[in-house]
Amino acid sequence: MRNKIYIDFMGYRWWLLGFSALLILISLGSIAFKGLNYGIEFKGGTVVEVKAVGAKATPDSIRAELIKNKMPDAVVQAERDPATGNVTGYLIRTPIADANLANTAVVASLKTVNVPSGELSVTSIGPGWGATVTNSAVIALIVSIIAILIYVSIRFEYKMSVTAVIALFHDVIIVLGIYSLSGRELTPNTIAALLSILGYSLYDTIVVFHRIRENTGHLVKQSFMDMANDSINQVLVRSLNTSLTSVIPPLMLLFFGGDTLKDFAFALTIGLISGAYSSVAVASPLYAMWKEREPKFQALKKRYETKDKNPGAAEV
Repeated sequence: MRNKIYIDFMGYRWWLLGFSALLILISLGSIAFKGLNYGIEFKGGTVVEVKAVGAKATPDSIRAELIKNKMPDAVVQAERDPATGNVTGYLIRTPIADANLANTAVVASLKTVNVPSGELSVTSIGPGWGATVTNSAVIALIVSIIAILIYVSIRFEYKMSVTAVIALFHDVIIVLGIYSLSGRELTPNTIAALLSILGYSLYDTIVVFHRIRENTGHLVKQSFMDMANDSINQVLVRSLNTSLTSVIPPLMLLFFGGDTLKDFAFALTIGLISGAYSSVAVASPLYAMWKEREPKFQALKKRYETKDKNPGAAEV
């Protein structure tokens, strides 16, 4: 029995896959030509933490003074009390590796904007440490992908694992592409968000795949493509509710959280939206198209094919 609202995802599959391909091409093009804006955790530099409760200076005013003091690439974040919203200090990051030089420039800049600089914490990050962070992040992503491939292959089948991983790559590339296009700084928080996105996106995909597998056992008078379409619609409300409730917390962090959490919240928000989309618009169509090439399902397609004769149709 069909839901009251029925969307022909498989009829629209070429439009959906084409849209995803376009997003990936734009993302890869931006990453290749514009590049990613790596934070100092990856390329090395100096972090200066300033404790200044109740200070009135804005990050922009401090940054303007830092530019005058030969620190044009400094990034300034105000740290606030979550309860009151009052400034408790500032976090200043600069690619300058010389901690003494950075400290001198920061003290001079803070003095100009009337921020007391009595409590300073200066941390120097060498490029070697940044390389370690990068390598660890890459290893974590690779191990996660391999573990997903193995688990889904054992629990379901290898075709599901391959198409699920393609959807994961889709989500990660789009998040990185948006970071590149927006010029937003890539930090370890972003990597943590990417790893979290893998879990959320995979969950959505597995929900759909599980229903497809259940319905496959009863498939007799319907093409595999039509059955997959029915399966998506059967779990669509559940997937939408799960995605909506999952995206609300990072959205709240993005708009109301502290500055240090916004990198994580931004990446997670984009990834959750992309993950919800890729589950029904990338992973499921690719799997259905691949599965329907099997002799058993080719025969069913020839006998019971309906929607594929009218691509783009939608029922309500």
